[in-house]
Amino acid sequence: MEDFVADTARSHTAPPDWQAWQDSWDRQQEWYMPDREERFRVMLDMLEALAGTAPRILDLACGTGSITDRVFKRFPESTSTGVDLDPALLTIARGHFAGDPRVTFVTADLKSPDWHTTLPHGSYDAILTATALHWLPSEELAVLYGQLAPLLRPGGVFMNADHMPDPATPRINAAERAHRHAGMDRAKAAGALDWREWWELAAADPELAEPTKARFEIYGEHADGDTPPASWHTATLLGAGFAEARTVWRSPSDGLVLGLK
Repeated sequence: MEDFVADTARSHTAPPDWQAWQDSWDRQQEWYMPDREERFRVMLDMLEALAGTAPRILDLACGTGSITDRVFKRFPESTSTGVDLDPALLTIARGHFAGDPRVTFVTADLKSPDWHTTLPHGSYDAILTATALHWLPSEELAVLYGQLAPLLRPGGVFMNADHMPDPATPRINAAERAHRHAGMDRAKAAGALDWREWWELAAADPELAEPTKARFEIYGEHADGDTPPASWHTATLLGAGFAEARTVWRSPSDGLVLGLK
């Protein structure tokens, strides 16, 4: 943490170190989800199985482009459209991928009924998202799911990795949460940045101060979304026009749901 804080405090006469910001975002997210890379690995395995090694992907609610970054490293011939509304995270994404012709970033509000009209392509091999759509209430997420199948080619795949606790097992959920938070406390004591601290650093950085201010004007501290169970996601995807849908990975608190057109 000290090295990153020192880097962000240095003079900005040199170009911003977008790789450092990308890495710091990943570390902050991993504090909450130590198994984050495991869900990405399964996501990319299923992407290869169903869409090959040169897919055109839609990185939905892309943030800093974490999914696109991993897709490009594993499948260099792939292309990506990243969609988000967050001006700060999109600033990092655009900086990190500057000059890479494989990726296009689009600013769009997924709550808008015509957000998909801003996309550069009418059809994608895969739509991927992780730890983002829980910002939407389930009613709005169901509407969004209904907009996704038409964006996929026949046989295209949608995957969402997110918080999907099982409400039928409250004691198991409580024990898992206590165990996970004990690990988070140990990592915090060792210097891990949490969400609030990461955004404080972004707000203090000359390149990100204005986008961060704009971001909090849009979202506030956090949106009041939902975390329905995986069964809700699969049923909703089937109702939205997907031919098949099921969980392909899960942890005690999170899941990766896949819908196949």
